[in-house]
Amino acid sequence: MLPLFMIKDTHGRTIRLPYERWKHILREHPDVHNLEELQNTILHPTTMKPSKYDPVHVVWYYRYNKIRKHYLFVSVKYLNDEGFIITSYYMRTIQWNKKCLSIMILKAIS
Repeated sequence: MLPLFMIKDTHGRTIRLPYERWKHILREHPDVHNLEELQNTILHPTTMKPSKYDPVHVVWYYRYNKIRKHYLFVSVKYLNDEGFIITSYYMRTIQWNKKCLSIMILKAIS
């Protein structure tokens, strides 16, 4: 089955939204229903950081929504330089931890 959309992230890698993952998002997080907002979160994130669970393969994208006063969170898994959206939902704040900050610093200086 074809993905609902395919876009390039800020590093030029292709990201797709499989239909199966979109069904999951609509079922589990029905307040996320705007595909354009998902795309904008990946194209113009407020911030992004590696996942604390799988920092090598998963990147978390956040974009602040001024109307909702929440961040749209989009989790993307990368395999062989191609990504797919795992899930997406709104959250009040971005959680930071020391391990995540260390990984971000290492990536920035390498």
